[in-house]
Formats: sequence, C-alpha cells, structure tokens
Amino acid sequence: MSRIRDWASALGFSQIGVAPIDLSSAEPGFAAWLAQGFHGEMGYMAAHGMKRARPAELVPGTLSVLTARMDYLPQDTPSDWQGIEFARLARPTEAVVSLYARGRDYHKVLRTRLHKLAERIALEVGPLGFRAFTDSAPVLEAELAARSGQGWRGKHTLVLHREAGSMFFLGEIYLDIALPASAPVTAHCGQCQACLDVCPTGAIVAPHRVDARRCISYLTIEHAGPIPVALRPLMANRIYGCDDCQLVCPWNKFAGRATLPDFDTRGGLAGAQLTDFFGWTEAEFLRRTEGSPIRRIGHERWLRNIAVALGNAVRVAGAAERPALQQALQARADDGSALVREHVAWALAQAF
Repeated sequence: MSRIRDWASALGFSQIGVAPIDLSSAEPGFAAWLAQGFHGEMGYMAAHGMKRARPAELVPGTLSVLTARMDYLPQDTPSDWQGIEFARLARPTEAVVSLYARGRDYHKVLRTRLHKLAERIALEVGPLGFRAFTDSAPVLEAELAARSGQGWRGKHTLVLHREAGSMFFLGEIYLDIALPASAPVTAHCGQCQACLDVCPTGAIVAPHRVDARRCISYLTIEHAGPIPVALRPLMANRIYGCDDCQLVCPWNKFAGRATLPDFDTRGGLAGAQLTDFFGWTEAEFLRRTEGSPIRRIGHERWLRNIAVALGNAVRVAGAAERPALQQALQARADDGSALVREHVAWALAQAF
C-alpha cells in the first residue's frame, strides 16, 4: 500500500484508503432516507435500488474499493477564508458560488487521475479489472470513505478529517483484487451542532439526516422546476450551492489546500455582482462556464437562481442600490423561459 500511496500523492490525491465491500449495515438507513422522500427529485438515488450499498452488484467481480480524497481549496486560500466567505453572504448584491465550483469540474479532474492510478497499479500486479467513479454512479461515496479511514461522517453527513476538515472531493476505484482494508477512524463532533444551527433552510433535520428538498445545494443545482416560494428568501445571495455547514465547522480551520492548479478560482466567479451574471446570454454562459461544474445546470436554472438572489437583494437594498437591481430584473421580465419569468416576477414583487 505504501507504493500506491506514493503514486496517488504524485497524482494530487491527499489520501487513499481501502474499504470492504460489505456495506449491508448501511442499507436500512439509506432505505429509510429514500422512504421519507428526502432525495427529492433525485430519482437516480432510488433507481438502482440497493446497488449503492452493494459494490459487487454494481460492478461484478469487485473484491475491494480503493477510496481517494483530494483537497480543493485554492492554493492561495488565506487562513481566515471562513470569515471571508461568511462576509460575502452579508453583501446582498454579491453573487455567491460554492467554493468547490469556482475551479475546474472536479468530475473530470478526479476521474482522469483515478484511471491513471488504477493503470499504475495494473503495471505492478498484472491484469486488473477496475472501474473508477467520482460522484458519477450509484455509489455510497461518503460511507465508503468513512469505512476506509478517510474520516468520519459529520452531523451534516459530509466526511470530516481531523487534519483536513471537509473541503475535499471523493473518488473510488472498484477493484477485482482484494486489498487489506484500512482502519476506520473515530468520530469527533462531540456535542457540537454548529452545522445544524447555521443551515439557512433547516435542511439538516437531525444529526446525520439531511432533507435534500430543503438544501440550497439541491435547490440551485439538482432541482429543475420552480424553487418553493417559502424557501426563496432563505437562499439570500447563494446562486450555486451552499457552503454554510462547512464554513461554520470548527474542523475546517485545518482544511488543506489543493496541490493542483485545476481548483484555483476562475476569474470572475468570486466577488461578482448579481447584475453582472444576470446579464449573461446563453452563449456567454456556455463560454464562461466551459470546463466548470456550473455548466451542468444550464442557462435557464442559472437565471432562475440569480433572479431569486436579486429578489432577496431588492428586499433589503437601499434607495441607491435598488434601481439597478430592478432594472436588471425588468430586462428579463419577458424572458423566453416561463420558469425565468415567474422568478423574475417574484423578485420584482419583493420591492413592495
């Protein structure tokens, strides 16, 4: 394993581990989560049944799962980054994009490097059957990561590491060779429930239980239709994802920095004004989000999200700021998308 760790490190991974393939003890909790409808419109979560918890059913012949994590905070992230990000939320006209989405699409970065790692292992052991995944298949990623020593499941359900917080991506390689399993680590959340308390929409309904239907990340990315009216004011100026439960977590003062430049912040994705983003044509949206995870939501949802944020800004804006916000909204009052028009109408109504 030491050589595999060296190869993984050279490819930019922060840590690797090996998980066993028996995840049967996780099945009841996953089934209950689905039964409560907490997955919302993410039908793919239920479509494959319990294959998520049964690696050998998803990929026949799998004998072990190599897990990997990769830190994603940009290399130049200052030590007070959590305070800086919270300050963005206090500026209503600023567009806030989740930290992980400000760089290159992690799916592409991790999947390419997981394949390279598997191919390097094959050079050592001979013919090797493998499949590499990163948030791209019915896989219980966080569960596998926790069982392979990558950290423990925090009360927000994300994986936490004592020396790296939670600001990292996860990936897996399903292997047809048996590797010795890594030892899991103990949990260290204690009595802290900062993530539950800070969640803007109350999506963390109980420790280790998230109702995705209320989660801002789900609403701005996965959800395709109108955003529930009652939740719109709670979204504030978050237009793609939400980091609050991670920003408030004490363990993230130890969050690692990326070793790859892929996750450096793209110009314009941090500190931009809502009105700037709302003016993008579809062609401009596609050009500016090329290679970015943001592109997956499409121009229509992008405008829908920003319209909500503009409405929230209009509601609290001073007399000097409000006209520009209203003007930006009025420019799309007759947008070709009924979804965008409805959210723009709601946003304009927030001035009264």
